[in-house]
This record gives sequence, C-alpha cells and structure tokens, in this order.
Amino acid sequence: MAASRRRSIVDLLHRDGEVTVAALEEQFGVSSMTARRDLAELERQGLARRTHGGAVLPGVAAHEDSFQHRLGIDTDAKRRLGEAAAALVAPHETVYIDSSSTSWHAAQAIVAARLPVTIVTNSVPVMELVGASDQANVELIGVGGSMRRLTRSFVGPHAVRTVLEHFADKVFLSVKGLSRDGTLTDADPLEAEVKRAMISHAEEPVLLIDGSKLHTRGLAAITSVDQLACVLVAEASNEDVASLRATGIDVRRVPTDRGRHGSEV
Repeated sequence: MAASRRRSIVDLLHRDGEVTVAALEEQFGVSSMTARRDLAELERQGLARRTHGGAVLPGVAAHEDSFQHRLGIDTDAKRRLGEAAAALVAPHETVYIDSSSTSWHAAQAIVAARLPVTIVTNSVPVMELVGASDQANVELIGVGGSMRRLTRSFVGPHAVRTVLEHFADKVFLSVKGLSRDGTLTDADPLEAEVKRAMISHAEEPVLLIDGSKLHTRGLAAITSVDQLACVLVAEASNEDVASLRATGIDVRRVPTDRGRHGSEV
C-alpha cells in the first residue's frame, strides 16, 4: 500500500509540480507523520525535493513557488494591481499577459470589464479564465511550447518564437524581483526569455509588483527597468517608491483595501 501511495504521490508531483502534507493527509487518509515519511522516502529516491509543508519536483529551484501557491498570497494587493492594469487598457488593444499570478488578476479584471481586446498569453490559467468566460469580445491567442507544470505556463523556443510573431499595445508582467542596478529578474531562465520577448514587442510594457519585489532578486536577468513604460506598485514604502522613481521610470502607487485613503494612484 505504501509503494502504491508513493507512486500516486509522484504522479501528483508531475501533474501539479508540488504536493502538500495536508493535501496528502486528506487524499490518502493518512497521518501527517505517514505523509512526511512518504515524502522523505521519495526524496531519498531522488523523485521529490522536500519543502516546508510538502514537496516539489527535484528539478525545481528552491526559491520558486507554484502558480497555485502564489495565487493565494497577497491576494488583495494583486487584485488591486490587476484592476489598475485593466484600467490602462483601451478598447481593441492587444495585450500580452505573462504567467505571473499578479497578471492573472489583470486578465480577470479585463474580462470582468467586458473590454473588447485581444489577449496573447503563455499562461494556462489565463487561457482557462478567458476560455471559460462568456465574453465573446475578448479574443485569445494562446502561446504554446514546453509546459512548465510548476508555473502552468508554456516556455522554450517555440513559445518565444510565437510571442515574437505578434505585436502588442501593452504587456502586463510581474517578476521575482529587481536587482540593485534596476534589472528585472525571474526565478527561471525560460520564463525570463518569454517575458523579455513580450517586452520587446509591446508598445507599453507595464510591471505589476508589490513592495517585497524591491527587496529580492531572481536567478535570471530579464531586462533593465528603463525598458518599461511604467510600474504599478502596491504596498511599498515611500523610500522604496522614491528609489524606484530615481531610475527615471514612471511609478504609480496603487492603494489596497487596507490603505486606500490618501494613497497616490
């Protein structure tokens, strides 16, 4: 039974990119101790890499989280950023949307606003969002390629080539963080390639971030912040915003539900 359960856990890892101890307890009716023991054995076999509260595929970077995990973090800030991004879109524009959870909220706001636009994306969740909506005026162009299960996105040479076959009025993207010299960075080089291609073929690249992104850095460089048209930032200190504005970029603060009054939009 243990061997069969562990094979099922490996299947879940390959499907979703990660598993949690709590989910394994519920799905298999085992104790947390048993679930952790299963993950320890899979790690010993090189089939998983344990994380706090669960495990991911062994090839996943330690500092990268799954799309589903990121979607549940800082939801208020991301929703406000998404709404602010959607407000920048004019009817009949074409918009690139990357695979970040923040940009997913931008897509959701665009669909909810019933804007007649074309969305070009490598994000499977965004494709599902648009495909499940009844908004026939939102055209969808899906970017194919090699599937990254962790981020639920398509990457690789085919994805980059497809992006470069189109031009967009805007791109909404987020990043792992900014380096001290103002370089946008991502956790994965393949994701960085797709974002770089989108920025290069968009009239107005728009970065959506919260203040924490100004104090972290990813593995792969994307491009310089001066390649952006503007940055929408939520939950950032005055010092952080001033530092970002010192690069010469247009920075717009987006209020969240906890601090809407007196904030600069």
